[in-house]
Amino acid sequence: MTKAEYKQTFTDEDAVGWMSIDQQLEKLYPGQEPQHYGTVVKYMIGGNDPLDGLSIYESSKHTDHFHIVSYGLSELYYNEESAGGEFSKWGFELTFRVKKANGESPSDQAWAMNMMQNLARYVFSSKRWFEEYHALDARGPIRIGYDTDITALAFVTDPELGTIDTPHGQVQFLQIVGLTTDEFKSLTVNNGDKTVEEVITQLRANDPLLITDLGRK
Repeated sequence: MTKAEYKQTFTDEDAVGWMSIDQQLEKLYPGQEPQHYGTVVKYMIGGNDPLDGLSIYESSKHTDHFHIVSYGLSELYYNEESAGGEFSKWGFELTFRVKKANGESPSDQAWAMNMMQNLARYVFSSKRWFEEYHALDARGPIRIGYDTDITALAFVTDPELGTIDTPHGQVQFLQIVGLTTDEFKSLTVNNGDKTVEEVITQLRANDPLLITDLGRK
């Protein structure tokens, strides 16, 4: 899309990139109204949270789980200078699938949203981004105060949302996947014998959506 086409199609009141994300989610969850959590003070005007919002959808595919999607790592709002770019801002948004447990509701997933904000904060402050099959040590349980052996994270392209083209450029939905302590230790970056892709392939054999189960050992 050229800048001229962009100006003819949208106005400065349109959240162009946000609408592109919503359109992809509507295809996956037709008619479902997600629980949305917006940032009170936007990062662009001095707030502490880089993500302008996070939406939580509920899925029963494979295993009942929450599907959390970020808004803020790609260009969300009207911006003529971003029209027709190769990548929309950082070129991705984060997603995270968490297995439902103990009757929890979307409001109980504040820990997951805080984690996603922290990951976004790292991207904005370091000017480094995550890519598929990147892995990192969480240096402890990813949910503080919860009995879990999920202590590391890996990143893959979300198996259902994939990558989309927007008026601002490409946006990849990059899904966070929880790894156990032993899985992270087995990686070649820790002198193990497996690549991140190999570990993900093993997990995908039993769980094609790569849902993070905090009870997994």
